[in-house]
Amino acid sequence: MFTGIIEGLGRVVETKGRHLVIDIVRGFENEPWKLGESVAVNGCCLTVVDYKNGLEFDLSPETLSRTSLGQLKIDAQVNLERAMRADGRFGGHIVQGHVDATGTVVSITTNDNATIFRFKAPQDFGRYMIDKGSITIDGISLTIVDLQDASFDVWVIPHTLQGTNLGDRKIGEMVNLEFDVIAKYVARMTDRVG
Repeated sequence: MFTGIIEGLGRVVETKGRHLVIDIVRGFENEPWKLGESVAVNGCCLTVVDYKNGLEFDLSPETLSRTSLGQLKIDAQVNLERAMRADGRFGGHIVQGHVDATGTVVSITTNDNATIFRFKAPQDFGRYMIDKGSITIDGISLTIVDLQDASFDVWVIPHTLQGTNLGDRKIGEMVNLEFDVIAKYVARMTDRVG
């Protein structure tokens, strides 16, 4: 389990089909890596298969079909979060690292000290969102604002913009989306009743 609080940034150094290698850019300076541990890379839970020459991950066909990880280019920055420890602080919301779908950046504007990103999710996923509810975008726990069907805003403060890869995002780019797990369970239960 994760919380959506990004702990560091990585840089893609190799991407060959079903294999991904990332160098750490920031964060994790004093923590050793373990073979088999879970790391959220742009919000997708991956398993460390080697760490001697950067963090190495294998990508399954399911991961490649459901996420934006197959679109990563060399030198792209990625958000990184290690799995939450049982004695850790719970800072964001419940994040599984199971990407539900990809969305698209629709617009980027500013208002005083905030950068406002508008995203569009696939229409079928609008049922999992509420205004002021939680969403994970590329692994970042954010709050939905101005929800209209499956399009919504998030207001990002400078600290989050500088500590994540959101500052690199451009209009039309793809992002990984994970909807609130509680919303998904509620929708599933109401589908059975209705």
